[in-house]
Amino acid sequence: MQQETKLLKPAVYIVGAGPGDPELLTVKAQRLLASADVILFADSLVPEQILKGVRTDAELIRTANKTLEDILPLMIERVLQGKSVVRLHSGDPSLYGAIYEQIQQLNEAEIEFEIVPGISAFQDAAAKLKVELTVPELVQTIILTRVSGKATAVPADEELESLAAHKASLCLYLSARYVEETQQKLIKYYPAEMPIAICYRLGWPDEKIRVVPLEKMAQVTQEENLIRTTLYVISPALVKTPPASTLRSGLYNPEHSHLFRP
Repeated sequence: MQQETKLLKPAVYIVGAGPGDPELLTVKAQRLLASADVILFADSLVPEQILKGVRTDAELIRTANKTLEDILPLMIERVLQGKSVVRLHSGDPSLYGAIYEQIQQLNEAEIEFEIVPGISAFQDAAAKLKVELTVPELVQTIILTRVSGKATAVPADEELESLAAHKASLCLYLSARYVEETQQKLIKYYPAEMPIAICYRLGWPDEKIRVVPLEKMAQVTQEENLIRTTLYVISPALVKTPPASTLRSGLYNPEHSHLFRP
């Protein structure tokens, strides 16, 4: 690993840590973590198990109690010192990763950076629920969204009710604190008895997944105190579907021909 470190050029590497399970890191993310001189990680969102295998002499900087004005100068300074810097984000950096402003300032400072994608919580949730979120003839759209909160407002055109009206597979991030209002809005478009999944700290040692009727969404969330790091999956795909022979993709259907299978 020491030899690999020398090959990692000074730059900022914005890396997706996945939902929390070290085995869901990409190979590239593992290589960067094992090689970096400096690792900044949001310790409130990224479990320490992700950091197994980092260099013993790597500088680890926790950022949960820091602002962007604290973090950016640290990263820039380390790169200018000739060091490689991993900025470790939970899930995939492109989803609620707050990287937009980091990108702007790194560009302004002429600091080279790279973004490495990660597995998002909705993908881990679907895998653990053993479902496909795009079932032929049932649902073909996945919406990733959140409700408005104190830190970030949702644009008026993206309010939950307008999105729920599509009755697609809806994956709700960062919304547990507003679960009662959220449930009321969802029940206008999805059946109250439809099963939904409440997924808490996916990939962490204390992971919880609860599949309950939509009408119990708020009650179960509050009873189990699932406030932070909770994802909701609201989807027709969680309903017990008809036999696979009636809901089937044409891709592997013998009656369907395509370029590779006349």
